[in-house]
Amino acid sequence: MIAVRRTRRRMAMTVIIVAAIVLAFLVRLVDIQVVRAGELTAASEQRRSVPTLTYGARGDIVDRNGVVLADTVYRYDITVAPKFVDDSTVVDEETGERSIRPVADALGAIAGLTGQEAASLQAIIDDELAADPDDDHAYLVRGVTTEVYRAVRDLGIPWVYFERQPARTYPNGQVAGNLVGFLGTDGPLTGLESSMDECLAATNGTATYERGADGVRLPGSTVVEQAPIDGGTLRTTIDTDLQWFAQQAIEAQGSALGADWATAMVVRVDDGHILAAADWPTVDPNDVNGTERGNLGSRIFSTPYEPGSTMKPVSFAAMLDAGVTTPTEKVTVRDGYSTISDFVIRDAWAHGDLPLTSTGILVNSSNIGTSQLAERLSIAQREQYLRGFGLGDYTGIDFLGEAAGFVDTAESIDGHRAFVQMFGQGITATSAQMAGAYQVIANDGVRVPLTLVSGCERSDGTVTDAPSAEGVPVVSEAAADGVVSMLEGVVTDGALAAQLAVPGYRVAAKTGTAEVAENGVYTNDRVVSVAGMAPAENPEYIVIVTFVKPDTMKVSAAAAPTFQSIMTQVLKTYRVPPSTQPAPRLPLTW
Repeated sequence: MIAVRRTRRRMAMTVIIVAAIVLAFLVRLVDIQVVRAGELTAASEQRRSVPTLTYGARGDIVDRNGVVLADTVYRYDITVAPKFVDDSTVVDEETGERSIRPVADALGAIAGLTGQEAASLQAIIDDELAADPDDDHAYLVRGVTTEVYRAVRDLGIPWVYFERQPARTYPNGQVAGNLVGFLGTDGPLTGLESSMDECLAATNGTATYERGADGVRLPGSTVVEQAPIDGGTLRTTIDTDLQWFAQQAIEAQGSALGADWATAMVVRVDDGHILAAADWPTVDPNDVNGTERGNLGSRIFSTPYEPGSTMKPVSFAAMLDAGVTTPTEKVTVRDGYSTISDFVIRDAWAHGDLPLTSTGILVNSSNIGTSQLAERLSIAQREQYLRGFGLGDYTGIDFLGEAAGFVDTAESIDGHRAFVQMFGQGITATSAQMAGAYQVIANDGVRVPLTLVSGCERSDGTVTDAPSAEGVPVVSEAAADGVVSMLEGVVTDGALAAQLAVPGYRVAAKTGTAEVAENGVYTNDRVVSVAGMAPAENPEYIVIVTFVKPDTMKVSAAAAPTFQSIMTQVLKTYRVPPSTQPAPRLPLTW
């Protein structure tokens, strides 16, 4: 009986305890849902999830050796939640003592690190609260460095927050700035930044964090909803050191000549890789506002000009390929060549009949002799060959603002332009197109597309946008090699031989001086250029330099020293072995 009574008492006690617990929960539930509902709702609204954007890094642009031409660094926006701004508690790390830090002191500390005035920071907060008393986001300063961000963060101000975002920098400044391009506030604007944006662009992610009723971010509450994806690495064919050298060379000579602008290109023959593509004047992507609008892009791709006599090697390659002449053919060059409507083609110097070989015509840059030989080609053949060399069409690089130049069609060309285009007048081409044409001659008559981008390496290691190096025959190997031998005569026996030669190497080159037309009338302004290749016995590199509208010297001699300087640097940089056999020295006269 005693045991039964004890069991009953235990059960009664258990029932009472359970009932008390249930009653306590009921009382708490009524308190939450009824008595304190308004207060708790207000508190929950202030302790809420805050969505944030997490930025992926835009991909780097690098040269052929991995030297960074454009990269991404992180900058920080310092923001404030105006409605939470108040005096805060500061704990001394050494003594553990607590003290109150007034708002004015906190703003003063921030201003001391960001270079602002405390009063201006207070004005930002006051203006935001005046517009919206519940405002919880305003910028105190944007785009500070990592060092400044860390210093402000270490102040431990609870109502100050930070937003990280990527910023673009260009470590080499003007070097390749014409090619790399730059970003604007709305995205990429010029150069590879624009044309290769699909490779470089990052995909941003999202995250959320919890914030308490006092506005303080709760530690450990961040949840990543979508991770950002960084952009790919864009690998170019540019050699930064060579690009710098070429830029310095054309800037020095362009300034001395009083030229309007200048370009220089270096192309590797076997694969068409552009090792240098220099413009002057050019842009520093770090200081776009300090550059005139016309210099923001690359004239190498965007600005065609009448190339003048540097076009003649193309014409002679066509004539040799068609079998209408040979390098040693004996030609009597007349004192003038009549075309249509009383137009007469003249040479740069007055002369009577001249006994020149085809090589002599090219070395002496005779417009008359070139025309006499060119008449052996039909007009349709001339157009076909010019277009085969890539003239009148885009290079395939797809550079922003690239121009196709102009080659008249056989159906529309007149009887005068049909001849003058063979020596570089009445036809236009960009520096890139002319470099591509010389690549054909140097590469045994096979045209390989010029290449500026070697590929885009994605974040997962895959490579896209790799160029095609498949060549297309334009002229025969014999025709191309024949023209190279003829061009060696310009460097061994031409008027500018001393200014074009590179000691120890066989060089093949052609000079050009073209009249500049404005409103359909040729003026006294000139475009002077030199294009060539080395070593001539087995060409590996093309160099072409151009100066537009020089003031102090308006002949191709103005461009010769720069060509020689850049070609010398190229051969030295790539340790090309010196030539072991002399140039053939084909006869110029008979």
